[in-house]
Amino acid sequence: MRIGLIAPPWIPVPPPAYGGIEAIVDSLARGLTAAGHEVLLAAAAGSTCPVPQLPGDFVADLARVGTGSDELRHIVSAYEGMDGVDLVHDHTLAGPLYRHRPNQAPIMTTAHGPLTGELGRVYQAITADASLIAISHHQASAAPELRISGVIHHGIDAAEVPVGSGGGGYACFLGRMNPDKGLLQAIEAARLAEMPLRIGAKMTSRDEHEYFRAVIAPLLGPDVEYLGELNTQDKYALLGDAVALLNPIQWPEPFGMVMIEALAAGTPVIATPQGSAPEIIDDGATGFLRSGIHELVLALHDAGTLDRRICRHATETRFSAERMTFEHLQLYKETLTGAPRTAMPAIRRS
Repeated sequence: MRIGLIAPPWIPVPPPAYGGIEAIVDSLARGLTAAGHEVLLAAAAGSTCPVPQLPGDFVADLARVGTGSDELRHIVSAYEGMDGVDLVHDHTLAGPLYRHRPNQAPIMTTAHGPLTGELGRVYQAITADASLIAISHHQASAAPELRISGVIHHGIDAAEVPVGSGGGGYACFLGRMNPDKGLLQAIEAARLAEMPLRIGAKMTSRDEHEYFRAVIAPLLGPDVEYLGELNTQDKYALLGDAVALLNPIQWPEPFGMVMIEALAAGTPVIATPQGSAPEIIDDGATGFLRSGIHELVLALHDAGTLDRRICRHATETRFSAERMTFEHLQLYKETLTGAPRTAMPAIRRS
């Protein structure tokens, strides 16, 4: 197959730091290529993913993420360059609604955000002539009226993530500087558990800066340290040395990449049972799902009793890039030929 992948225009593929969608597009592009397929990528300028790329129109600029004019210009340019592909897998929001595509290749799109609320009608329109992929069963179940072609959990290449010992004696938090991510609750739980907390978080938008200044900065101290936005190497070092990742999300997050990244490093995850978290965390084995600050504190005390090898194994199998690529290929083939999907062969481990 010749597959066109369209990433959003603001962050290179792969991302140097923040960029969950871009990391997934990069893994998928590499996986499809390794499986013997041709990939054509439309992404931001400066992308280094080792597949053929259309010229990028935009220099990376996190401050402009979500700007509609950027996305629309990128979409027009991307679809103009997709002539000759068998299928387009679009990871933008507006792209599947574009009606001036140069060929009749089927369009698939992954919903990286909620399917309900103000975007509900948008996804309803998208499914009129594009196949929609959800990233968790919880995300899909929230919009039963939508025609969803499949649920495919994200995956990463665990071989690229060093396994840590968890010997740093601290808990860590990774995410955006946003109240929905639960940083305030993480700070409170870590303090009550008398465990240092180290924070890596994206902070570029005005809202993120204001939240940090008004809410988080006054709580920093020797036991609660903000490290800034981390690059990939520093992120994995932080995760690997942590006793646990604290992820007390405060909204039904469709998927949490940071959770499978932590598991790849061998680090248990302590999360609130919201959104996709119960699909990712095996309570009592790869982490704990707890509601309320005091329950989070108790889970922090128990995190060191969990087997970090089991955490790593979860990413190597259930959340591997190999599994993610296979499931996408099965869905692509079903879309193009109507052939039913087959189960992925068992992964052999030495």
